[in-house]
Amino acid sequence: MSQILPRLRYDLDFLPSPVADRPGLMVRDPYGYSDATLIIPPALVQALRCFDGEQSDLDLREVLSQATGDVQVGELMEHLYTTLDDAGFLLTPRFDEKRDASQRAFAAAPSRQPAHAGSAYPDEPVELRELFTDYLSAPENTPADPAKLVGIAAPHVSPEGGWESYREAYRALPAATGDNQFADKVFVVLGTSHYGEAGRFGLTRKNFVTPFGEARTETGWVDFLEREAPEGILMEDYCHAVEHSIEFQIVFLQTLFGPNIRILPILCGSFALSISSGGMPEDDDAVNAFVQSLATLTERERDRACYVLGVDMAHVGRRYGDEFAAQASEGRMAEVALRDRARIERLSAADVEGFWDLVRENEDDLKWCGTAPLYTFLRAARPASGKLRRYQQWNIDEESVVSFAAMDFHRE
Repeated sequence: MSQILPRLRYDLDFLPSPVADRPGLMVRDPYGYSDATLIIPPALVQALRCFDGEQSDLDLREVLSQATGDVQVGELMEHLYTTLDDAGFLLTPRFDEKRDASQRAFAAAPSRQPAHAGSAYPDEPVELRELFTDYLSAPENTPADPAKLVGIAAPHVSPEGGWESYREAYRALPAATGDNQFADKVFVVLGTSHYGEAGRFGLTRKNFVTPFGEARTETGWVDFLEREAPEGILMEDYCHAVEHSIEFQIVFLQTLFGPNIRILPILCGSFALSISSGGMPEDDDAVNAFVQSLATLTERERDRACYVLGVDMAHVGRRYGDEFAAQASEGRMAEVALRDRARIERLSAADVEGFWDLVRENEDDLKWCGTAPLYTFLRAARPASGKLRRYQQWNIDEESVVSFAAMDFHRE
């Protein structure tokens, strides 16, 4: 009797194999529930379609028989199923165990450990300081006026690919002049939640550890937000365990101000419903309550709060579902740059409605990765204006481009 196969998880990363002598499809878990990375050979890639929760083992047998030219595929079927299941890539009890164990471990951990040290940036403090100090050297623009500075926007793409924009964003802070008055600030770090729940904000009371040391989370501010807007908050959001959009910002801040900086880390889930269906993000009562509470906190702590946004912009090319290869600053990317800059102009004018109108065009076909933190910032911090310090495009692979920018924002 045939059996329905379990569904392959929809939240996995699927990328072309980066290993020259092992072609195929690389599959990995961005949530970190599993540390397995699989490379599915080209002949077996079509077999993954059978794991849709509707097809059976007989369907899988037929696909594998056609792919291999062999009717004796029972052992191959078992190997493929077991490999996927052991990796936690199928929606089975095995995955439930891995997910639940990871979430329990994060909730119980005394601090948030670095997830990307040793891969996206060095895990040895001396090497890290040398590299990031070099990244931040020789800025093109002068620091902003500290009396008027509300915050900065930096990329969250790999520092290796976006270091020039990171430099211009972070050198906007007064530490660029050797004036350490910002060392007493609480940095409200708004990051894109790549894997979190739409329309919700991920908070944690955990300190953030990097190779430099431990950045201290301002738990009193977390308590205030949780008390005022509980429906909009995912408390001790597991996405903090794996998300890079905040981690990268903290390493840059520690480079400038030392390891013991104070932070309020907030992961912003996408405002997908507003983009696809119309209306404004705060039409969701939970979003509105959180944004208003953050605005109240910002006004109350006006002299202490400094915003740092970890935001990328357009995502274009085959990696992101487009039917064409993209090259930075060439061909179609010139048009993307014009559209990016139109949005940046609205951000610089602190025109939140105008910015959101442009985001909703074609349901954000530019696929900006940072609209939620940017919108939240404009509503909560209420800057009077902003300034573009640098705009860049970068080929994240040979056929796909990410754009990003450095900005600073000011009050009157």
